[in-house]
Amino acid sequence: MVKPRVCILRTAGTNCDKETAFSFEKAGAKAEFVHINVFCANKKSLEDYQILALSGGFSYGDDLGAGKVLANELRYKLSDDIKKFVSSGKLIIGICNGFQILVKSGLLPGNEILAQESSLIINDSGKFEDRWIYLRTPQAAGSKTKCIWAKDLPATIYLPIAHGEGKFITKDKQVLDRLEKNGQIVFQYCNQQGDLSGYPDNPNGSTKNIAGICDNTGRILGLMPHPERHAFYWQHPAHVPEKHGSGFLIIKNGVEYAKSNL
Repeated sequence: MVKPRVCILRTAGTNCDKETAFSFEKAGAKAEFVHINVFCANKKSLEDYQILALSGGFSYGDDLGAGKVLANELRYKLSDDIKKFVSSGKLIIGICNGFQILVKSGLLPGNEILAQESSLIINDSGKFEDRWIYLRTPQAAGSKTKCIWAKDLPATIYLPIAHGEGKFITKDKQVLDRLEKNGQIVFQYCNQQGDLSGYPDNPNGSTKNIAGICDNTGRILGLMPHPERHAFYWQHPAHVPEKHGSGFLIIKNGVEYAKSNL
């Protein structure tokens, strides 16, 4: 079976690209690093890939707000290419800074004109939060999820976070209501028992404890925690003897979907 091709998008300040690529390759994909300028110069095409991955880091130093500059490049320089990529049924995942980019480009929660409807702002604690946290998945409510990345996950998973601007907010209540109604809330911060709770379990004060959302198709996922940092048991702080870490299951879901459908 041909391995799905994953574009690991890079720019100045990207610093989690190698870990992300390593996890995708261990899951059965072929990862390739591509700088944003290569696409802007038409030297390569997004059409050649089945998955677009926006990894963590501090793109352009987060000088105009976390992820804002790269979000504008996607929206204004590559808008037609991105829209074609999405409409063809392909997959996108944004991790930490990648999630910030997706919401500020309008790709999440998602609309036809890529208008920004949500954001990720400075943590309520006013400081950089760097530790492991629990996440409640859609399976916690006994329901299936439209998000292909979150298929068949345990009710709770354990992943690390590392961000200063991770508080998820929406433009208004209508957007939040739409996310809930359409099943686009994928991950929520919780305690070890799987219950929604405040700080420090919710490390940034996110509305509804939201840690990750998908678009209405379920093919675009953004999340603040780092799945690539818990892809293997030896990355767990207690070295829990499991075949794969929680994050690997997320990445594997994307790869398997691409193998079967793209």
